[in-house]
Amino acid sequence: MRILVVSLYYEPDRCQSNGPIIRALCDDWAAAGHEVTVLTSFPHYNRDSVWPEYRGRLFQRDRVGDVRVIRSYIYVPRERSSAGRIFNYLSFNISSTLAGLFAGQQDVIFVMSPPLTIGLTAFALGLIKRIPYCYNLQDIWPEVAVRLGMLRGRRTIRFFERLEKFIYRHSRKIFAISEEFKTNLRGKGVVEDKIEVIPNFADADFIRPMTKANAFSQAHELTDKYVVLYAGNIGLSQGLEVILDAATHLRDRSEIVFLIVGQGARRNALVAEAERRGLENVRFLPLQPESDLPLIYASCDVALIPLRRGIIENSVPCKTYNIMAAGRPYIASVDPGSTVWKLTDAAGCGLCIEPEDGKALAEAVSQLQSEPAMAQAMGSNGRQYVTRHFAREAITDRYRVALESLVESQPAPVGEVARSASLSSE
Repeated sequence: MRILVVSLYYEPDRCQSNGPIIRALCDDWAAAGHEVTVLTSFPHYNRDSVWPEYRGRLFQRDRVGDVRVIRSYIYVPRERSSAGRIFNYLSFNISSTLAGLFAGQQDVIFVMSPPLTIGLTAFALGLIKRIPYCYNLQDIWPEVAVRLGMLRGRRTIRFFERLEKFIYRHSRKIFAISEEFKTNLRGKGVVEDKIEVIPNFADADFIRPMTKANAFSQAHELTDKYVVLYAGNIGLSQGLEVILDAATHLRDRSEIVFLIVGQGARRNALVAEAERRGLENVRFLPLQPESDLPLIYASCDVALIPLRRGIIENSVPCKTYNIMAAGRPYIASVDPGSTVWKLTDAAGCGLCIEPEDGKALAEAVSQLQSEPAMAQAMGSNGRQYVTRHFAREAITDRYRVALESLVESQPAPVGEVARSASLSSE
């Protein structure tokens, strides 16, 4: 099977959420004997420009392991704005579509959102190559953007809502990462047979329980502290001000440290606010190498999964599975009844509180600190649950089987039929 993957980010771009997922999918499909080609942009994640070594060109061919990669131009705005973001996405739509025209013939297209507009590249290439495309839904747009205030104006919102329905209508298969996503799609008129729920996953061999006294914790003087960790994108949807609120409540507890690791649009503002409040119990570290991720999680006593109110039904944080794989308990600040809340209850791997409630977060931290046996049991429960239900190999294999079934059910293109007939007559 020849798979064409379209993703805004790919190795070595260090996208904190979707990056490891798409890399694992491609690596595992290639290991299973399939030919995988990735269309992606030049590395630029959380930068105000493309990496220097990729500038001054339109396309570049590359290989990452057994995967063929074609990188293409993308406009990167120096200042963050809705218009800049739209031009950023559309520039990649144009360049990746052109790159796809010279990528050879494939059997199926797999496109990973966000952004929503990436579905336009899949549609155009599917039409030209006469092959189906599948849409992997990691976030539900434009709903998230509207709730976060990133999209405004009735006409603008209406345009993106129509675009969303267009992409869903023309995709042959939509992979949703939760039952809540599936319900959302059905409410928008997507037929149930088109939707397949496949959750995200953790590489439980890579991220595993480790001792807290490791190279990372020692380098950052965390070994003797009670570490409350947030690792990931520092953006609008996370609402990380709740961490500062909790730290304010616990500022007299010198043994407790809130550690925020990552980059994102809200990082500078969050650092400035922590300084304004004089919060000496909050530390910030930049985005760390992916290879250090197991050590980062091992360095904490409890991890955080914060989201703003009303966001969780449109987004399922990938970090949830990584925290579970690391054998650490977590505190999820999410809406009741959400996927993460249900998962936490089923696995017994953490505590859930209402979103945007700093006092409740502080109380949950204090509870886990005062009951180490309970916290340890939660971490162990999470590890066992994720290895049974969300192991990398099992999930990537489900995608592979779904793509193979889709390709096998498609009639061969006219050119392929003629070629097969010619070969059989020789």
